[in-house]
Amino acid sequence: MADPRPRRTARPREEVFAVARAAIAEHGLAKLTMAGLGKQLQMSAGHLLYYFGSKDQLLLETLRWSEEQLGGRRRAALARAEDDVWQRLSAYIQLYLPEGPGDPRWILWVEVWGRSPASAEIRQGQLEIEAPWQADLVALIEEGTAGGVFGPGPAGERAVQIRALLDGFAVPLAIGLPGARREEALARTASGTAALLGRR
Repeated sequence: MADPRPRRTARPREEVFAVARAAIAEHGLAKLTMAGLGKQLQMSAGHLLYYFGSKDQLLLETLRWSEEQLGGRRRAALARAEDDVWQRLSAYIQLYLPEGPGDPRWILWVEVWGRSPASAEIRQGQLEIEAPWQADLVALIEEGTAGGVFGPGPAGERAVQIRALLDGFAVPLAIGLPGARREEALARTASGTAALLGRR
């Protein structure tokens, strides 16, 4: 005889990650419970733990999903043949920096960085998630250097320096540090990037 009780269908992957990202951005990972997240999704905490194993793994996978969403936009912006290399670099910077205080994607990054020292798994995951940003920037720098738009220099090293510059302006903006404004961050990172690349 069939079980008359209604079965709860599994939530789509995108819905689980979207709700998790919003919850982490609002409350932080420390205050997030699997039971509370499961209640929002109408899933059991046990079901979530079965798929993710831990809150740290949920955080990492949510960040991975979040970056995949933005990755499509980044690839489209960098593939615009009608834009010159500086315009595409500007688009990269605009996508990299937070939209403003509390940007959910950046709050995930802040949470991941805070947990990296204690977890080799998170450190490895972080490197994997960062890799496409580095690779795309290296390719852009190599193109600009080959075309004589940028001064000579190792693309990989300059990409690391530029991303460090971007991170330095991104974190104060993401956490809402007084005086941190997106417009100023965009202007300062653009000028810093131009100096690092030896704009011609």
